Amino acid sequence: MIYFLIPIVIVVSDQASKYYMSNLLSLCSWGNCPTIEILPVFKLVVLHNYGAAFSFLDDAGGWQRWFLVSISFGVSVFVASWLYKVRRAEMILSFGLAFILGGAIGNLIDRVNQGYVVDFLLFHWNTNNFPAFNIADSAIFIGACFLILDALIKPKEGNDSSNERVADEKAAGKR
Repeated sequence: MIYFLIPIVIVVSDQASKYYMSNLLSLCSWGNCPTIEILPVFKLVVLHNYGAAFSFLDDAGGWQRWFLVSISFGVSVFVASWLYKVRRAEMILSFGLAFILGGAIGNLIDRVNQGYVVDFLLFHWNTNNFPAFNIADSAIFIGACFLILDALIKPKEGNDSSNERVADEKAAGKR
């Protein structure tokens, strides 16, 4: 399926960018971070996230590594099997699942190999930093947006007016 190429591209891009940024900038120690300022509100910096989204469980002492690996692996298997079963005509849903799968696998590789996820994209305003992220995180976000869009535009079963009309016509024809 064409939709399984998208996760491959995402994983390769994610891993290559993390490798490149890790070699370009040394690890940030709090308060002393080598950065590359791109815009007044955006910079590149290498951070290691030992936790989940928004550094949740970052300082949990190490047990979170394999817990998060297990969750990431389970989610990846679930999303891959769902993507495999989706009908070809459901393009928005397929794109969403493909992006989420690529992002989940990209971060899963980091957790298994290093015990942390490399983040390097950082938006900030004055001294306030938003959570750092990477290409895999961006892919997961884009995939979630596709899933929301799919849920909003997909007709609900049983509530579709065309289904009601067909049922009414069938009932009228049987009389």
